[in-house]
Amino acid sequence: MSAHAHILADFRSQVSRLLQEREEQWEASRRLVGAGQLPVTLKRLIEEVRRVELPAAVRDTITTALTAGHIERAQDLPGPRLKELTGLPPTKAVRALCVWFDLVERPSFAWHRTALPANAVDFLHQPNANPFELLLTLEAPSLFEVGAGDLSLATETVERYAPAIRRRGKTLIVHSLDRLHPESKLGGPLHPDRLCLESLRSRPDLSFQFFGNQDMFALDRLDRSGKLAPQYSIAACWAPATPTFAYEPARLNAAVIEHDLNRTRGASHRIDYGGEPALEVLHGDRALIFPPWKFEIRGPLALLELLSRRGQVCVLGAVDTQVFWEILAQLIEDDRYRPVDQPFTFDNIRPIFGNIYELLNKLTAHDSVNLQDHVPLRRQLPRVLGLDGVSTDHFGFHSVQIRRGAEFPDMPASSTARRFRDMVEETSPWMLTLIPDI
Repeated sequence: MSAHAHILADFRSQVSRLLQEREEQWEASRRLVGAGQLPVTLKRLIEEVRRVELPAAVRDTITTALTAGHIERAQDLPGPRLKELTGLPPTKAVRALCVWFDLVERPSFAWHRTALPANAVDFLHQPNANPFELLLTLEAPSLFEVGAGDLSLATETVERYAPAIRRRGKTLIVHSLDRLHPESKLGGPLHPDRLCLESLRSRPDLSFQFFGNQDMFALDRLDRSGKLAPQYSIAACWAPATPTFAYEPARLNAAVIEHDLNRTRGASHRIDYGGEPALEVLHGDRALIFPPWKFEIRGPLALLELLSRRGQVCVLGAVDTQVFWEILAQLIEDDRYRPVDQPFTFDNIRPIFGNIYELLNKLTAHDSVNLQDHVPLRRQLPRVLGLDGVSTDHFGFHSVQIRRGAEFPDMPASSTARRFRDMVEETSPWMLTLIPDI
């Protein structure tokens, strides 16, 4: 069997297993191939094929099949190609692809909001609490990860907790997204491996979706299609992007930010990199290539608001020093921690944060601090993402636990976090577990 045929055979097998697991979606898919609906469905499928990372043989076969001439009716579909792809006759093949690409709303997963149990809150206040342990006790355990990169955090979370959750008669839901386009030449090791994606998608103890080429601050399309839950047990971000979240526009004007970026990271300009837009940054005698949005500044308020909307518990891991202090400044009530137009530096962090700096600087990997026990938390952070679906123009957290380190025993971590072992010149990163105000 040729490599091409082997890949298609493997895809057929995956489709068959998935249809057995998602019987309700399979039945509901009938409406997507009904009279007048087929062209719309094919257009949606083609969009998903271009967005999702797939083996080239599968992607090319689907694209060729769905764009073969003018298709208005099921009779126009190329039967042999679709059968080679799915093992099914034309109409059922299209339905199967709709299930595979998650175009059918899953009736069994009616999204609902549930309050975080009081014992869960008490647990998170305990020293060195592992927030992921909550997944073993909650009624609808779920994880929403932004900036998911190579899916290493999602994979470790699934391996640690999904089997035990399954034994309780429940299914872990994991939704991950990343802004990198799956086919981009940029990003290198931050792309998820194809085998990793296939493994997560085929697990019987997991409901998994990965959304590549997806801006975390532009989720309207996914929300309208019902692909995202309004709220998850845990909303997480590992290694929040720098400089994206290292400067807060609410306290630093654009000129100050641009000057500091040029000073610390070097001048940058847009280029064409192998046919796709990119950002070239001149850092000393090196030219570094990044995605074109690398230096877009959103600030910690945007990240904190996004996570507070999506998670009953919010977890930030492997947070580098600059991002950490900018986040911390937004979480403390007193305005003196947010000096206007003064970027945080190694020299000014100690005098600005004073006793809080001294307290946190003593932390080791074996310690934790509940911030609210030492300083009043800021209870009205301004919303910066708009007011759709919310009733107030502010948000806040009633609990913030801080730990120092990239990895912790019995807790999942991302591959980026694990790289800190070899980054001897980098200061130890931080972890924050936050409970949003209801």
